[in-house]
Amino acid sequence: MKSADLIAFFAREERAMRVEITRVRGSSPREKGAVMFVSPSAMVGTIGGGQLEYMALDEARKLLKLGQISGFMDVPLGPEIGQCCGGRVEITLSEMDASSRAMAVAATEAHEAALPNVYIFGAGHVGRALADLLQHLPVRCLLVDSRSEELGLSRANVEKRLTALPEADVRGAPAGSAFIVLTHDHALDFLLTSEALARKDARWVGMIGSATKRVKFERFAQSECDGLSSEALHCPIGAGGSKDKRPEVIAAMVVADVLTALTTETVPQMEHVPS
Repeated sequence: MKSADLIAFFAREERAMRVEITRVRGSSPREKGAVMFVSPSAMVGTIGGGQLEYMALDEARKLLKLGQISGFMDVPLGPEIGQCCGGRVEITLSEMDASSRAMAVAATEAHEAALPNVYIFGAGHVGRALADLLQHLPVRCLLVDSRSEELGLSRANVEKRLTALPEADVRGAPAGSAFIVLTHDHALDFLLTSEALARKDARWVGMIGSATKRVKFERFAQSECDGLSSEALHCPIGAGGSKDKRPEVIAAMVVADVLTALTTETVPQMEHVPS
């Protein structure tokens, strides 16, 4: 759920109910704290979909129709409601006033500010395909290039940076960022990749290219970067056993790898302060 969507929802809807999972026992579609906002004719957010969400949506609208300001649900997730999670969830429903609406927007904005950064270096065909996918995911995506015409071809709703010094973006990135390097210049690829690996706190570093390009980079890292290790480098990227080299296919496989790293691995400890 994006803050812009929530702001627009509140601007349109005179009455709205907050629907939040407040307790989870066993398996459930979403975790404790998952929230959605429901009006008599619209909704934003999700608590996991399926029959559970349908029941909560129905209950929220029933409360709004009856003029009640709060409600509670205790739902077993079994065959009786057509779900097979096997757990049990408690849901708290409360009507939103001006103060709670403002707090909800502020919390959503704070969540967005804490999203992991994914840097795409290179706005060519694959870079643009990556931005097209990442714009819909819970990350802050930055598309970086020195060529204004290539950046201009991207229609993705992501941050676009035109710069002659992309290495400065690597150095200034927050800890736990992901770096996808696929510029128009192999030498620049090597520079940016070595900068990302040297940080020691990146969540994911990938460089487009072949196995041969990786070997060349490893030689470069040994001779020009004080023996920098390339163990953490993903190269080639978007392989996955497929030989399909269409930009959209490569992008899909790379995004899957990056999202897996961002959602399952521990952020490395900061070993330096970027300048």
